[in-house]
Amino acid sequence: MEKQQQYSPLKFLFFSAIGIFMFFIPITFMGKNSIPVDHVITLIRKIPHLGALYVVIVTIWGVARAVRLKKYASSFTDAFFFVTNLIGTAFCAMVYFNIGPEWFLDKNIAPYIFNAVAVSVTMLIPIGSIFLAFLVNYGLMECVGELMVPVMRPIFHTPGRAAIDAVASFVGSYSVGLIITNNVYRKGGYTAREAAIIGTGFSTVSATFMIIVAKTLGIIEHWNIYFWVTLVVCFTVTSITLRIPPLSRVPDTFYPGAVPEGDITEETGGRFERAWKIGVRTGATAPGLYEIAKDNFTYGIVMASGVGAAIMFFGVSALLISKYTTLFDYTAWIYYPFFKVLGMPDAMLAAKAASTSIADMFLPAILCRDSALTTRFVVAVICISEVLFFSGMLPCLTGTDIPLKMREIFIIWFERVVFSILIATPIVYILF
Repeated sequence: MEKQQQYSPLKFLFFSAIGIFMFFIPITFMGKNSIPVDHVITLIRKIPHLGALYVVIVTIWGVARAVRLKKYASSFTDAFFFVTNLIGTAFCAMVYFNIGPEWFLDKNIAPYIFNAVAVSVTMLIPIGSIFLAFLVNYGLMECVGELMVPVMRPIFHTPGRAAIDAVASFVGSYSVGLIITNNVYRKGGYTAREAAIIGTGFSTVSATFMIIVAKTLGIIEHWNIYFWVTLVVCFTVTSITLRIPPLSRVPDTFYPGAVPEGDITEETGGRFERAWKIGVRTGATAPGLYEIAKDNFTYGIVMASGVGAAIMFFGVSALLISKYTTLFDYTAWIYYPFFKVLGMPDAMLAAKAASTSIADMFLPAILCRDSALTTRFVVAVICISEVLFFSGMLPCLTGTDIPLKMREIFIIWFERVVFSILIATPIVYILF
């Protein structure tokens, strides 16, 4: 016992340092600047045909597993997602074998979703889950959580440890953030409401993708301003949406069978001293690394099997609707009054861009790349701060255990877009 106590601080510091490095420290490798976990995925993806074949196999396995467990028989929602995953799995196979009509195999439709989104996300989830052990199981979250209680609890109604989710999402991606959120929710670190707030409020696309948006909209020379304005707008919008329905009505209960962790610690002393003590104690009592990594990887494969298929179904469907129908021309009228009242140049185009964000967060950037600077900047912020979109984030969210209905997700998306417009536009007018 004495030996265990002697090495507990070292265990806490060493494993936490690995977690911080893998998820939060961007490094340049082979000409690409990103976090180490992303570099690992990139290296694996360089193996010829592995990524694409893996997606096809894992999605087929996911459908077979759903049939065996009769996942489609529990409720209408389960039946709906079973059908969408079945179709999404077929889409994966069609792209892989290059089978299907020309409009489907258009490089900007199914192949784009398959290669740019589905392969990356489905590989990131299980591999990221392995390294997740260093981040959430050896005391780092508990330590940071204790330090961040004064900020996170009053402003965002979440435990201090939610700060890790927020940073992981901005530096990593929504898939990384949602893996962390769901993992902590399942082990009692968040209530359902807290997990819903974090999942819909902090799980943005990565800073790397923000760069792509900035380049597309021609505002990369204002990168630092764009990054910080987006961060402020995103978190301000979250602080508002959590206080109104539907988020305010999500049950404030813990995951069934989980032991609530809360923010309260038995440790004494000042906040920094308590944070250190609880981090060391958690690291000392954590299970072995192999056991945790194995469990995380297994769960990651299960999650990826559903997410990959869902991404293909919703992503391809949304892009087809955007390209071949006028649906988004009509839905643009929902947001037009907000842009018009605020005096936004190209108000109708900006409104259409905002309405397409539910399909894919990158669509607004494509639509507004030739607009006025203020329009481009506000749309660039909306691309990130709206958070929820069908071609990537929503399949990841619905693949978790966070209890949100699709109707609630649509309402939250609408709220986030509206508040993003109202908050970002005045800021952009002041800056430009």
